[in-house]
Amino acid sequence: MSKKLLLKNAHIEGIRYFETYRKNGGYEAAEKALKMTTDEVLEEVKTSGLRGRGGAGFPTGMKWSFLAKPEGVPRHLVVNADESEPGTFKDRYLMEFLPHLLIEGMLISSYTLGSNVSYIYIRGEYSWIPDILEEAIEEAKAAGFLGKNILGTGFDCEIYVQRGAGAYICGEETALLESLEGKRGNPRLKPPFPAIKGLWERPTVVNNVETIAAVVPIIDITGAEYAKIGVGRSTGTKLISACGNINKPGVYEIDMTITVEEFIYSDEYCGGIPNGKKLKACIPGGSSVPIVPANLLLKTINGEPRYMNYESLADGGFATGTMMGSGGFIVLDEDQCVVNHTMTLARFYNHESCGQCTPCREGTGWMYKILKKIEKGEGKMADIDLLWDIQRKIEGNTICPLGDAAAWPVAAAIRHFRDEFEWHVNNPELSQTQNYGLANYADPIPAVAK
Repeated sequence: MSKKLLLKNAHIEGIRYFETYRKNGGYEAAEKALKMTTDEVLEEVKTSGLRGRGGAGFPTGMKWSFLAKPEGVPRHLVVNADESEPGTFKDRYLMEFLPHLLIEGMLISSYTLGSNVSYIYIRGEYSWIPDILEEAIEEAKAAGFLGKNILGTGFDCEIYVQRGAGAYICGEETALLESLEGKRGNPRLKPPFPAIKGLWERPTVVNNVETIAAVVPIIDITGAEYAKIGVGRSTGTKLISACGNINKPGVYEIDMTITVEEFIYSDEYCGGIPNGKKLKACIPGGSSVPIVPANLLLKTINGEPRYMNYESLADGGFATGTMMGSGGFIVLDEDQCVVNHTMTLARFYNHESCGQCTPCREGTGWMYKILKKIEKGEGKMADIDLLWDIQRKIEGNTICPLGDAAAWPVAAAIRHFRDEFEWHVNNPELSQTQNYGLANYADPIPAVAK
């Protein structure tokens, strides 16, 4: 049974409302933090080893310490709630059912960073959640935890919710800031980084919803205790959005010491694959991270079990590993067609490219057209090599990581499942009616539970 920090009270009826949240220990961490100095709170976050939960995994305390602090210049905290990565929905769960956990985390973080005006930028498709957040903000303000002179400390803080217009690119922090300023959501060239010149050219920290929510248990139990959970640099707990061919899709909180095999097959988590089918592959961190076949997913290149943490999932680099990413865990069984799934992802990234960078604007559309051609049984062997060449020329050659996010799924699919692409080329009459099935080199290792 994993230790729960973020979701420990999620089962309590009415926990989304201030009164119930408060009765169950809510805002006690904020009261504790407001009695500490800002440097003391920052040190707790650094000690915790908390890494950004939005995908990059950069140390949160270090990111906060980069914030420029010129006298007389406002600073801002912006929460990135533009959760648009296919396969990822854990931030939605937090905001919908535990909004005060996010608000409390923002209060502590805003105090530490010296942000008197903070923002939540939420994706447009989450149309019902801004009302929940705004209600929670009003409740917190009425109770004295937001507004002027919070708890008599002299610290002022206002939080505003800004709805996006439904653009995946605005999940990139500088595109988010552009959109928040009322401009087209195109990524900015860096440097300068947001910590120096962010929102309205003021020092700004942009953090993911889960990251900011995690600040609450860190202050509650101390950074040192938080760091004891997990393993190595993968400290604390992590929310995972599990979906695909599993018996129990949903949001799970893990402590990153469990194996991938246990996560997929144990009754506590995903509950195995329906109808006793075999595991073919998995995309463990959201649609942008490399897909991994079953044999490499359950074991590392050294034959050790692969664990649900940053280091183990990346073991061996992108040749054999993948990334924790945003925690969007997508399971594929033996009947799934990797070519079809890769085509679907390519279509998404082509649609969501802002068009600012030529490699991304032209390359994503080109990859989608070729994949569609192969999927329809109209491809040639040369198309597979062309795909490889295109993704290689997109990766690392764009302003923001969307180009990489589009290239990595294609590269990994060809690397691990090239024979499936070749099957589509060699069997055009069957490519529309029959999936290739389980790749022979991805024969799954026996599961721990069936």
